Amino acid sequence: MPERRVESSDIRRTIGRMAHEILENNKGAQDLVVVGILARGYPVARRLAFAMTQIEGVTIPCGGLDIRAYRDDLQEGEAPGDRSEVPFAVSEKKIILVDEVVMTGRTVRAALDALMRHGRPSSVQLAVLVDRGGRELPIQPEYVGLKLDVAGNEWIEVQLAEEGGEDCILIRNREETCIS
Repeated sequence: MPERRVESSDIRRTIGRMAHEILENNKGAQDLVVVGILARGYPVARRLAFAMTQIEGVTIPCGGLDIRAYRDDLQEGEAPGDRSEVPFAVSEKKIILVDEVVMTGRTVRAALDALMRHGRPSSVQLAVLVDRGGRELPIQPEYVGLKLDVAGNEWIEVQLAEEGGEDCILIRNREETCIS
């Protein structure tokens, strides 16, 4: 199957729509903070926080969450140092937890464990740029940018300008994709 692609203009509009939806559902920006899962959820979170800041006229804090030590697929002794950057209190805040793609739910499970080390939020709402389905855990995002139906042998790759490329979402055959 040939590669399919979502263009940068679609990503920009999607993030803007998500920002409006989050603000509407939370009745504004009061006590709202955004936390992106490192590595690719963080740039999406920054863009989302910036869009909400532009809409509301008040700064929406944004941080990055390192979940590596909480993953269930690490071997014993592989636990890395924490690279989280959460420069604000999360206790009693409404957290918008952001990742670029949700599939099984395992990354989000690990993120919830990591987030609780920073405090006890009043709520956690999940926002994802792409939902590709295939849950193994009962985790569902409240905010979904794009729902992409893909075959089991396909992989979704989100490329962002912050990583030195261009903004796009690629849907590729898994055999052609190099996952690092």
